[in-house]
Amino acid sequence: MSLALLPSKAIRRSPRPQYLPVLDFLAPSWPSWQPIARKACMATSAPNAPPSSPPPPSANPPSKPLTKEQKDFLDSALRVNQAGELAAVLIYTAQTPPLTRAHPHLRPLMAHMYEQEAGHFAVFNALLAKHRIRPTAMYPVWSVAATALGWGTALMGREAAMACTEAVETEIGGHYNEQVRVLLEWADERRREGAGLGAELEELLGTLRRIRDEELEHLDIAVENDAKEARPYELLTDVIKGGCRAAIWVTERV
Repeated sequence: MSLALLPSKAIRRSPRPQYLPVLDFLAPSWPSWQPIARKACMATSAPNAPPSSPPPPSANPPSKPLTKEQKDFLDSALRVNQAGELAAVLIYTAQTPPLTRAHPHLRPLMAHMYEQEAGHFAVFNALLAKHRIRPTAMYPVWSVAATALGWGTALMGREAAMACTEAVETEIGGHYNEQVRVLLEWADERRREGAGLGAELEELLGTLRRIRDEELEHLDIAVENDAKEARPYELLTDVIKGGCRAAIWVTERV
């Protein structure tokens, strides 16, 4: 069933907190992050044809191969991202029926957040497929846990459901921000060596920034919709944040 997006003017955004300014599953492996060197082809020309002009210098500095540590970081990061976005989709799927029955005005808001999470999930599905990254073996466990968390917080009420979103997006936003920071460090290091980050990593950096900002928009929405009025707020959000951190740690390794 297609869910319509909420018009942008209908979403009130509160001032964002000041974050660091660093601000499906099989085909080519991580070496495809590196631009493939193309051999120049010798074209046969007519005897009297003028020599061809040399190609213009490239505007982008050459890239360099990823180290094993960098490949391992990207594999782990994208596996976690894909699992996290699956969990987000399942949380919103479970929360929406009870929430919208009790509060019909939340229907477009829930649709908006669901559609963005579904888009994020599709992005990371494609990246795992392209780079032959194994999804986490914890898929069944996280699926059940996310569904239970969504239903449970929705049944506790609107404030608890929004507190769940606030807690999850706080952890996920910070996780994406850390990945952005690492890629920017790689770019700075390569720049000092006269090399570039490479087209695919530049694209990934932009994708991570966009998704991070959309996750933080969900955090803003949750706070605007009385997340902090949930009872017991501190206990609920601390437990959810702790669960998110534990899930990230396990997914990075399993």
